[in-house]
Amino acid sequence: METETIKYPEVKNYVDGHFLSNGHQNLEVFSPIDGKVISHVPLSGMKDVDAAVAAGEKAFPAWSAMPIKERVQIFYRYRTLLEKHREELATLVHKENGKTMGESYAEVDKSIELTEFACSLPQLVAGETMEVSKGVECRIERAPLGVVGFITPFNFPNMVPHWAVPNAIVLGNSMILKPSEIVPISAIRMAELLKEAGLPDGVFNLVHGDREVVEAMCDHPGIKALAFVGSTRVAKIVYKRATSSLKRCLALGGAKNHLIVLPDAHTEMTASNVAASMSGCAGQRCMAAAAMVGVGDIDHIVDKLCEEAKKIVVGENLGSVISKEAKERIEAYINEAEKAGAKILVDGRNATVEGNEGGYYVGSTVIDYVTPDMAIAKEEVFGPVISIIRAKDLDEAIDIENSSDYGNAAAVFTQSGGLARYVMEKASAGMIGVNIGVPVPREPFSFGGWNESKFGTCDITGKSSIEFWTQLKKTTTKWNPEARTNWMS
Repeated sequence: METETIKYPEVKNYVDGHFLSNGHQNLEVFSPIDGKVISHVPLSGMKDVDAAVAAGEKAFPAWSAMPIKERVQIFYRYRTLLEKHREELATLVHKENGKTMGESYAEVDKSIELTEFACSLPQLVAGETMEVSKGVECRIERAPLGVVGFITPFNFPNMVPHWAVPNAIVLGNSMILKPSEIVPISAIRMAELLKEAGLPDGVFNLVHGDREVVEAMCDHPGIKALAFVGSTRVAKIVYKRATSSLKRCLALGGAKNHLIVLPDAHTEMTASNVAASMSGCAGQRCMAAAAMVGVGDIDHIVDKLCEEAKKIVVGENLGSVISKEAKERIEAYINEAEKAGAKILVDGRNATVEGNEGGYYVGSTVIDYVTPDMAIAKEEVFGPVISIIRAKDLDEAIDIENSSDYGNAAAVFTQSGGLARYVMEKASAGMIGVNIGVPVPREPFSFGGWNESKFGTCDITGKSSIEFWTQLKKTTTKWNPEARTNWMS
């Protein structure tokens, strides 16, 4: 990785089509690659949210009245701009989040796919009409909610905003985005490119900050729906607070994803999939493999997994974790597991990158003989660490998976279709993989977990998101007074 630090202009709020200077206290924005300051972000408050809501409310009548076929044209142009600026956008992700460039390109490519789905919405939300009685017609159509909000995490500064922003706006809403204060720069380019694509001022607004802004968005009566992605602890707080102010809320939390590995699993494919799942994006994704539950004799797969893990090198094909605190927390989990009797097979502690010694790095780590009662087996580590738990049979493995409070993803590695189907039916998770370590659905299928990985109804992406960002309008009409009538008319 390069050692030169590129600094970016001070981050500003974006309201009603303009970037606003402010007198707020600012936080430093660090690049986790080298630990150096690359920008500053304002700590906004309720007045800033008020201004964003007012801008959204002013823009909403004209925007929602525009036919969806016209609204979507802006996002066709926006998609083209994402492609045009792919290199720049990926570099931003790399600098502010610490991902490798390969992972950063993939993140932007996923944002392009999500935008493509939004462009297909006119075909998915066509209304329905039926003559329910002689001369009486019923029609159902979808209407936007008004001003809506989205609070996003640090781990995907480009992609996760695209989970909701294109869909919600194409469906006729005005949007307020609050990105993580740790990675605020990618959202700035999103605002600029949406304006360049022709989005009217006020339809998309950007408010930066920390807890105060989140609370303001939860409480504000002008925000009709709020989506959140982050930790389960905060997701619970946001969901309770937002719904107590009588708004819709969909809050996605953390995960503890289990990969069940059976002795008949394909050795090379399983090892490479598990290694990639636990280390991709430095393990900082809610679909990462956190625990590998081995059934019976899987030592040959463990040996191959260790070989694959050793090929994953910080500063080359493994990026940084987000902060010094994150590095310390991840390594504390490893230390605690070792003290409790687990065996460290591949040790990623104390990792450094030459030339970037101030960066925050944890190497890929494989820990065997972890027991279900250990903290590292139960809690979300959010780092490039895989815990191997041994089970005597498949039912015990499924019990271990289902004992987790979370329910984002689960996977099974086997060459038996019958056993795979058994896991698919029994696993308590919203997204299931068979011989796939990161079972993220592609569009138009939706992303969303179960249990304490999601609070609220609907999913954040795909067809399911249409339900969250719209409401149904039902119209009954009669224009023929001479029509023969019955009790239905």
